[in-house]
Amino acid sequence: MLEETREAHGILNMMEASGALLAGHFALSSGLHSDKYIQCALLLESPQRAEVVGCNLARLVEEAVGSGLIEVVVNPALGGLVIGHEVARALGARCIFLERAAGTMTLRRGFRVGGRERVLVVEDVVTTGLSTNEVIKVVSAQGADVIGVAAIVNRAANVDFGVPFVYLVRAEIANYEPASCPLCKAGIPAVKLGSRDLGKGGGKP
Repeated sequence: MLEETREAHGILNMMEASGALLAGHFALSSGLHSDKYIQCALLLESPQRAEVVGCNLARLVEEAVGSGLIEVVVNPALGGLVIGHEVARALGARCIFLERAAGTMTLRRGFRVGGRERVLVVEDVVTTGLSTNEVIKVVSAQGADVIGVAAIVNRAANVDFGVPFVYLVRAEIANYEPASCPLCKAGIPAVKLGSRDLGKGGGKP
């Protein structure tokens, strides 16, 4: 079940119109399988839609942590790049991103954060919260103060980042371990979509 918050203002309609809501058998970057997939890249490929989504999410952030507090928006590449930039623009903050190097989330390209700078971590979709926690760990080690997390879609059943977590859409979608996945047992091939495994089409739900 997908349910948008009161602040979402038609985000689900935009998802449907953009083809971002997919059904099938999907292997997620978390290692889990699912019969539903939310491809936020399709939602955000329109700059006009991306601006609307970013502004709505920024309003939720300010309600949760206070207006004018965020100094830096940090997001993981590639899934959080577009929405992170739009949220940062709406908040008047700078925006940087982390990327994987040898499988580890890393600050590169001259990006720096620290000096107790107040940070918001932005994702497109949170499924297990693992990549979000990786980002929090990296920027906290640099001396920054993570004061909030934001995402377009929350697929996590229970996740606690230790700071306010806001999102526009709550997705109650079943995830399966591959060994117990009914779609695998039915012989339906799993498809990888998203950002992390570009050469194979694989990646982030």
